[in-house]
Amino acid sequence: MTGASECESVTLDLLKKKMTDFAKERDWQQFHSPRNLLLALVGEVGELSEIFQWKGEVPKGLPDWKEEEKVHLGEELSDVLLYLVQLSDICGIDLGKAALRKVQLNAIKYPVSNQQSQASINSSQAG
Repeated sequence: MTGASECESVTLDLLKKKMTDFAKERDWQQFHSPRNLLLALVGEVGELSEIFQWKGEVPKGLPDWKEEEKVHLGEELSDVLLYLVQLSDICGIDLGKAALRKVQLNAIKYPVSNQQSQASINSSQAG
């Protein structure tokens, strides 16, 4: 399995195909039930959490991190993403469409005017 070339756009469909092919080549589809993929996903989230466990608050961009720490973080983030893509595929959920729908629902649930008002209230109470 090769990575995306410099010019190739990485899409959820591309990841889904690569993971499907990867599992087929190894005859792993038999193990890829929704439950098993979810448990694997949770395990990977745990590994991702361990990276941040004792670091306290970390500034955006991770300026104090060594390059190998960033590479490790990228690997764990990728594991989470890949299991999530596989889980959504096995469950017959179009993850991209579901995510866009969720953004729309959140926009309705948390309209801009309410958030700006709440932020103003919070900042005036803090002073």
